Amino acid sequence: MRLRLLLAGSILLLTLTPLSAQIGSDAMGVHNLGPGGNSPLSGARPDPCAYCHAPHSGLNLGLWNQKLTTQKYVVYSSKTETNIGRQPTLGYSSNQCLSCHDGTVGLIGQTVAYGAVTMHGSMNQSDILGSNMQSSHPFSLILPLKDNIDLNAALVGSHKTGDITGAVKLIGGNVECTSCHDPHVQAKDGISQNFLVKKSINGQLCLACHDPTRQLGAQVNPLADWAASQHALSPTKVSAQAHVGSYPNVAANACISCHAPHNARGAQILRGPNEGDCISCHNGGTNISPSLPQVNVFSEYAAPKIGHPFPGTAGATGLHDASEAPLLNNNRHATCVDCHNPHASAQVPAAFPPPPLIRVSQKDTAGISATDGTTPLTPAINQYENCLRCHGASSGKQTLIMYGYAPMRAVAASDPLNLIPQFDTSAVSSHPVMHPVNNGFSQLSLLPKMLDVNGAPNGRSMGTQILCTDCHNSDDNRESGGLGPNGPHGSKYTHILEHRYEFSHAGAAGGLITNLFQPPDLGINGPYGLCAKCHDLSIVMSAKSWTGHINHVNDGFTCSTCHSAHGTGTAGGSVSGERLINFDLKVVAPNNGVLSYSHAGNSCVLVCHQVAHNPGGGVSPANVRRISPLRK
Repeated sequence: MRLRLLLAGSILLLTLTPLSAQIGSDAMGVHNLGPGGNSPLSGARPDPCAYCHAPHSGLNLGLWNQKLTTQKYVVYSSKTETNIGRQPTLGYSSNQCLSCHDGTVGLIGQTVAYGAVTMHGSMNQSDILGSNMQSSHPFSLILPLKDNIDLNAALVGSHKTGDITGAVKLIGGNVECTSCHDPHVQAKDGISQNFLVKKSINGQLCLACHDPTRQLGAQVNPLADWAASQHALSPTKVSAQAHVGSYPNVAANACISCHAPHNARGAQILRGPNEGDCISCHNGGTNISPSLPQVNVFSEYAAPKIGHPFPGTAGATGLHDASEAPLLNNNRHATCVDCHNPHASAQVPAAFPPPPLIRVSQKDTAGISATDGTTPLTPAINQYENCLRCHGASSGKQTLIMYGYAPMRAVAASDPLNLIPQFDTSAVSSHPVMHPVNNGFSQLSLLPKMLDVNGAPNGRSMGTQILCTDCHNSDDNRESGGLGPNGPHGSKYTHILEHRYEFSHAGAAGGLITNLFQPPDLGINGPYGLCAKCHDLSIVMSAKSWTGHINHVNDGFTCSTCHSAHGTGTAGGSVSGERLINFDLKVVAPNNGVLSYSHAGNSCVLVCHQVAHNPGGGVSPANVRRISPLRK
């Protein structure tokens, strides 16, 4: 559990748009409510201090003069929060600020010493916080404060912040409005003129309380790699209409690029719920101005493409929760933060780390061990470990037609959607995702380099291991020569595949295949395009591979009829599982009760497309007239 004090903030004015009137030489700025001041709200009394203070007749602390609010608030709460909020003390720091900013006092200018002051104008709506503080940074916490690994140790140890200037401070050992705001000086930060106690460029206010460098036993600091992250370093310019902070670029806005100290729209004081928090910058629009064209991540989820399911969208069940376990049991969703850690994700480099290591954009994300399918890894070391949060031993997995045809394999584990047995080192055969390729295995068709999305041999050199995203990727991803985002956000091809991969369909097992691909197109855009990314299909079609390939492919059958794209975990009956052979039982049927494959003899016994493959290698009509002639 960690305390969600991810943004130092308080209850005073925090508009993100430029001020309508510059404060000039008036230090109080919009808090000068006297005639001729810069506030949108002004009163008849000429002495600006009198709206809050009375020199002899004030209430409680600070000679307070404004009528105090007695509103009861819904305090901030979170399942990841260590410290718990309470009602602000009447007459104390935060209660004084809220006497104007919760909007419950009839009119500002209801003074104790001077009565009601005639006022003109009104406060900006963005400065009225109401009674629900769930959308504001937590304050007025139950004391004593509780420690947490992402907090500066001095908060609990000596009741001080980590700000060496002393400007950011605890009030009576607590986080209050005036911990971060000085109500008497609007522009100590000349860019973010929000009454901050000091300049907060590059997240200085936040880092006064939150310490990314702290280590505490075996605990994992969720902010550990903040200093090297893209959000901490990016010089990408940000336009005012993005409303993600007052500063000119992503690095300068830092924490407030994603978090809003007040009036946040999402949990953990995020600017938007789940993906809504990321969309201002990652939608391919003009809100940010990088040196390279900004990729539009969210276009990958728009029709005709299909993407991972956000909470509340088709195919999703349950909602994302910041406290959820890495293993997503009965909670089928894929938010941005399930695969990316915004506090650690680094800039995409010119060269990626070799497979199966996790990509830098996924740095410090949670994962699941492939050893047992349940042990959390924080963080994941290999990319597939992050994928196993959903695609391993978790319960509640679904086969959704929206992602395309799902074959039924002759040999399958009790949970056919658990990918661990299919890729495990004990698997009879598999693509080398969770283990290196067997050095004794010779794959003649393997290309020297992977093909890009347009078929050019410019991809990564072929190695001993591959990534999940070598197959499951945006169809226009940048790594493979496109202009879109890398990763399995969404694709126009089924199962979020980078290239086309067709599945043979039959009306019944052993019956006619209804979608023959004739004549065969072996190119990168053909029905076998995904296989063509890594394999020279002309060699597959030659006698160097298996003599039967040319006949079956020329007749229009697809790879999926006989091969499992992931792997075959174990042998079953007389199907050995070698060479990824694992028949689709929706297409293939037993021949007189026998379904078998022998790699040694390169022969099989089965019925497919109304043709019987018999023991000894011969073929014959399966009691029906053969429609499409097949060769042995």
